[in-house]
Order: sequence, then structure tokens, then C-alpha cells
Amino acid sequence: MRAAENLTLADVEQYLHAHQHKSLLRFITCGSVDDGKSSLIGRLLYESKMLFEDQLAALEADSRKVGTRGGELDFALLVDGLAAEREQGITIDVAYRFFATDRRKFIVADTPGHEQYTRNMVTGASTADLAVILIDARKGVLTQTRRHSFLVSLLGIRHVVLAVNKMDLVGFDRTVFERIVAEYRAFAGPLGFAEITPVPLSAVYGDNVVSRSPATPWYRGPALLEHLEQVEVAGDPQAQPFRLPVQWVNRPNLDFRGFSGLIAAGRVRPGDRVRVLPGGTESRVARIVTYGGDLDEAVAGQSVTLTLTDEIDISRGDVLCAPDDPAWSGTRLEAALVWMAEKPMVPGRSYLLKGGTRTALATLAPEARIDVNTLERTPAEALALNEIGLCLVTLDQAVALDAYDRNRETGGFILIDRVSNETVAAGMVRQVLAPATNIQWQALDVDKRARAGLKGQRPCVLWFTGLSGAGKSTIANLVEKKLFALRRHTMLLDGDNVRHGLNRDLGFDDASRVENIRRVAEVSKLMVEAGLITLVSFISPFRAERALARSLMGPGEFLEVFVDTDLAVAEARDVKGLYRRARAGEIRDFTGIDSPYEPPEAPDIHLRTAEMTVEEAADRIIAELKRRGLLETDLLIDGAAI
Repeated sequence: MRAAENLTLADVEQYLHAHQHKSLLRFITCGSVDDGKSSLIGRLLYESKMLFEDQLAALEADSRKVGTRGGELDFALLVDGLAAEREQGITIDVAYRFFATDRRKFIVADTPGHEQYTRNMVTGASTADLAVILIDARKGVLTQTRRHSFLVSLLGIRHVVLAVNKMDLVGFDRTVFERIVAEYRAFAGPLGFAEITPVPLSAVYGDNVVSRSPATPWYRGPALLEHLEQVEVAGDPQAQPFRLPVQWVNRPNLDFRGFSGLIAAGRVRPGDRVRVLPGGTESRVARIVTYGGDLDEAVAGQSVTLTLTDEIDISRGDVLCAPDDPAWSGTRLEAALVWMAEKPMVPGRSYLLKGGTRTALATLAPEARIDVNTLERTPAEALALNEIGLCLVTLDQAVALDAYDRNRETGGFILIDRVSNETVAAGMVRQVLAPATNIQWQALDVDKRARAGLKGQRPCVLWFTGLSGAGKSTIANLVEKKLFALRRHTMLLDGDNVRHGLNRDLGFDDASRVENIRRVAEVSKLMVEAGLITLVSFISPFRAERALARSLMGPGEFLEVFVDTDLAVAEARDVKGLYRRARAGEIRDFTGIDSPYEPPEAPDIHLRTAEMTVEEAADRIIAELKRRGLLETDLLIDGAAI
């Protein structure tokens, strides 16, 4: 009896050890609507014995209630968990499922087929190694087949299973299967797939899903699961050049300084030389530190802390690289973008780019939109939801990146809206562009401090924002008169006046508004460099652009003045008749009517005009300038106080 117990324990330990060391394959299923993706995954789960009795009981009950198989088991219900999915018979969200066989472990993502859920499909494909692209044998290669094949290629997946499903509905006709395969190979040739494995199957009845079916004696290839168990999908990440994005500078005491992160590629040993990017300095690895003790070697997939032999400047977001094959480093890159936000891209607006552990400000310049159905490239001014395009991305600081087709971990990034924190796009680096070497900053002997000192004042920007008719220009004009009486040197930039000259070429759509504010912000920066107190009176409806203007100025040089007036009050004034014309449809994209205004969340000066007069508002601003010391005259020129 004891021997039997020992044998059982040994068997369990052996099984657990074998299961722990099985390889893992991540794959997705994709295709057009109702091609049978969810049914296929459900069949795989069922045949691999990965369902508990209560799940089977629930499946039987759901199949009778909402199934499409006339009371038979509807395997799609195992995956389509959303009520809307069951009602419509389509996949909307990405559903992840785990299952295992004796040979391998699997994580499968069931991705939606409809065009409007392209962003969901991209999310599921971003971590996959293989794609199972389903085709309805009755319909052949469709537009969505081409769309998903292009997306799969764009996201770096190089192994494809072409699953020609519903073969039972065409009598398992070999001619139909071979025609579809030939058509697909002709289309997919330029996409650069390393392997395309066609399989004829019936997900509903299980033909060629787990084992070869007698219904297709003419088919000599493997069943789907047999292929998934044995396919080798990618090169060993440990064989790639070393990459470790620094997540944390580990400094528990004065005697230890290490750099922690997850190794994205390659391997490292004590004594190896590493290069730090984007800085470019080099050192050697002294120790590989982990919670369980020092290691003699660390490889891709391990989280470690490295100490170096030299005291060099390294921060979060830097990347430790192999010095003989480093990543790219720069501030300009060309990337493929999948736009994932409801609001379209606004060229010129700054977004947050997060790649690895580094976050930088990025501005976008679209170069082309890609028609994923035909692969045709057309010029584009912006990208909308689910559109894909090529963009020039300019960053405010150098970052270290690889081409996405070389390293998916260090070649991918996301873009984040600075105001809403919404992820608006997923990006794949194509190349980092060399900096323009013919443009250099010219050093000047007379600087901002000297110019301001000559005028006896401290330069700053008063940025007036609010609805049309709120009183921005009226208040700004009075503030300038008061400053002039105090013998201060000023310049007032008014929205209407600037549009007569500098910005006369711009319209009032979102992109034009962004460019309008960008130009004015740059002019304001020059005014501050000239030592002036600059008053800017613009509606400036978007928080992101006002934040950009603030970022151009030095500490304490930018004051956001919110002229807070209710829309009804501003519209009742309607001094210029603009609201009346907007209501009549004569003016489009008018702020407050058919274009949004984003009020400041924490303005430096908040003027509630319903509670004060214009004189009181102007005095409030002058008082705030005095409180901040911006009207003092203790600047120095050549060491002498003014």
C-alpha cells in the first residue's frame, strides 16, 4: 500500500514537472463574421478535455436556450460570453482561453471579425505567435480575410494556419478547398509569411480539428491540433541581441546601486559589456542580482537587477543593450499606427508615447493611409477609428527602440491622450530616422534675462481662455493698459487679429485649431525671450494645446487665466453675431455649439465674470502678478540691481 502511495506521489510530481516545462503557444483565431472562430475554439476545448462537468451542463442548457444547432451542442457559446455576442451570433470582445495537451500548453484569443472591432483584433494579436485565419468554404476569400491577414502580418505574426471551415456544407469538395488555398496564397505572397498551412475542416463536427477525418481522404496534411502541437513559430528570443529596459533604479542603501527590469531579449553574464541608450555610455556587468541570490547568467524573460562596474548615469526608461548590436536611438521615427480612439487623430497635437519603460511627448505627421483590403497607400491628413497608416513621429527626447519586425518587445509602443489618459493608438516602429544635421541651435550672447533686465521686469505669458463672448479680449486689453501705466513692456496677441495675418491660412476644424494654438504658443515663447509680458487672448478650446503652450515656457512664466462665463450669457451678448450665425448653420465647428470647449481643470487665475466687473477682473490679475513677484524690478544687469 505504501509503495502504491509513493508511486502515485512520484507520478504526480513527474506530471507536474513535465507540465511546467511544456512549451507555450499563443495563437489567435480571426476571419470574417460567422466563419466559425468561436465554434472552433469551443471544439478544441471540448476535445482536449478542458471542460468541467458544470461547464458541460451549462453548455447543454445554453445550447437548448440560445444555441444555433437545433438543440445540439453549440460550442461557440463556450467563448461568446457577452450577451450581445449571443444575441447577434458574432464575436465583439477578445476572449482568451487556456487549454493544454500532453505535448503543449496553449493560450488562444478569439478575436472579432467585424471591421468596426479592428482595434479589438489588434489587441488580441499583439502577443500571438501564430494566427488561425478561418474562411467559410462557401464564401471563399473575403475582404475581411484580406484585412485580417494584413493586420496579422503588420503585427509581426509569421506563421498562419488557413482553416477552410464548413467543408461539410460543400460536401468536402477537394476542388473548392484547393481553389481557396490558391487564391489566398496569391494574395498573401507580399505579406511575408514564413509559413502558410492550409487545413480543411468542420469545426461543428470536428473533422480535421483534433485528428484526421475520413471525410477528406484526399487531404494528406496534419489535423489542426496536431499542427499546433508541433509547429515552431519563432526564433529563440535568448539568441537575439541583449536588451533590458530599465524599469527601476534600485538604491536600497549607499553601498548598492542596481538597475532592475525584465530582459526583453538575449542573455547576459557578469563581465559582459553593455551600452546604455539613449546616452551611449558603456560599462561592464558586475553582478546579476535576484531575490534568490546572484546568477551566473540571465536570459530573456527573467526579471533581474544588474550592477555595473562604473558609476554612470542611468534612469528609468534607458535601455541596456549589447554594445556590438545596439538598439536605435533618436527623436524621429517612422511607424505604422493602428488608430484605436473614437476621436480621430489631430496632427500637430502632442500625445504621450509609451515604449517599454520610457514615456515621451510625441507629435504626429501622417504620411499615408493603408487600405488593408487592397494594401493600397493613399495620402492622409489624419487617421480615424480602426484606420491604419504610416506616420512620422517626432519626440521631445531621444528614445531607444528596435524595428518591430526585429523585436516586438522593444519595437512596439502605444500613444496616450494627455488629457483623458485614453490609449488612442498602437504603433510599430519601422525605422528611427537620423536627426537633421544641417540645423543647429545658434548660441546668442544677449539672453532672455538680459532683455528683461533692460526693461526692468520679469517676462511671462498671461493666457486668457474661454468661450467666444466671455470677455477675454476686453479684460486682456484693460490689463495691458494697467501694465502700461505701471511702465511695463507688454504685447497683446488677440485671436481675431492673429488670424488676419500669421494664421490666415487656417480654418476652424480641430486640426486647424491645434495648429493655430501651436503657432501662437511659439510666438509667445519668442515674446518671453524678448523679455515681454505677453497677453494671449484665444478661445484655445483644447486642454492638450494649452498644456503644450505651458510646456514651452519656463517655471512660473505661464499663467492660465480662465474667463469663466456661461454659454447662455456669452450667447446673449453675441457682440459679433457669431452665435446667431452658428445656430443658423452659417458657421460650422463653432466652439460651444458644434465644437467642444474643454474648460481648465486647475487654472492659475479663475475669473467668474458673473460675479465681478471687468475692472475687478483686471485688478485681480494685476494683484496676482504682484503676489507672484512678476512685477518686481530686482533683476540684475552685469551685477547691478535695477
